[in-house]
Amino acid sequence: MIERSENALRGPQPAASEHGHEPVRSPVPGAAGLAVREALERPRRPARVIAVFPTAAYLRLNGGAEPRVVALVGPDGVRPANSIVVPGTGRQPFHGVREGDSGWVGDGHAEAGGLRVRVRRWWDPRPALGPLPEARLRHAAMLLEAAPDPRACGLAGHPGPAALAGACAAGDLAQAVLAAERIVGLGPGLTPSGDDVISGLLLSLRLLGEVTAGGSRAVWLADWLGAAVTTDAETRTTSLSASLLHCAAAGQPSVEAAAVLRGLAGRAALAPAARRLVSSSRYSGADLAWGLLAGCRAVLALGRTSSRLASA
Repeated sequence: MIERSENALRGPQPAASEHGHEPVRSPVPGAAGLAVREALERPRRPARVIAVFPTAAYLRLNGGAEPRVVALVGPDGVRPANSIVVPGTGRQPFHGVREGDSGWVGDGHAEAGGLRVRVRRWWDPRPALGPLPEARLRHAAMLLEAAPDPRACGLAGHPGPAALAGACAAGDLAQAVLAAERIVGLGPGLTPSGDDVISGLLLSLRLLGEVTAGGSRAVWLADWLGAAVTTDAETRTTSLSASLLHCAAAGQPSVEAAAVLRGLAGRAALAPAARRLVSSSRYSGADLAWGLLAGCRAVLALGRTSSRLASA
């Protein structure tokens, strides 16, 4: 869960210009995730700042395809798939950007308040993982379970996450959809805990299923479950969280979650990546880790089921 935006977090505000914010500065170079390439390459469209933090600002586009929220992220910020990374400039990158400011996205640029970013580079949020032997994934799942607080879900005590995990491990799409619908939008903040759990699970099902023998059932489940939870998502949760659910359904994780997925695939050190993810925010990191672990277990369970059916 990303905390609610509060102006108090940003300290004393500079004097506003006659237009309500500082004059637009010269464009700064940025690096954008491919998840927002379509939005950035289209003609410019109006947007509005929906939240500002010391390390990030979020722009909501008026209409268009998902993701409709574009994150402008500073060098030290969490980097979701729908983000544009803005370099440091000797002061907070979002100095002078205020919640409610008008802006726009398109023609290779994004503008929020007095900040204008020109995208110079692109990065692919989908990690390269495979091929992934089942034994390696099973061992990695045990390591993730033992990592610091990967199970400290923000919905601890609520039956929804466990029901969702169990339905996915059984390959029961109908029950998985019912369980997911109970927790979509559940929890406070810009990204409620229920959505983070679902996002982590969808990412593991798709990305680990694609590279694991017998993983086709997991990918099938990700397809249909992702379609179910993203239908009318913006009417059931926050704009930012709806966009991140769409990214997860497409297999586009944050940089921090991608590092954990690489660790699960044996392509990076898992424990440090898990610690970074869990500590990246008050709840969101742990919620995502919980979902990633649940999805990993489901991939293993569904793979074993596929193997038994094939040998029968």
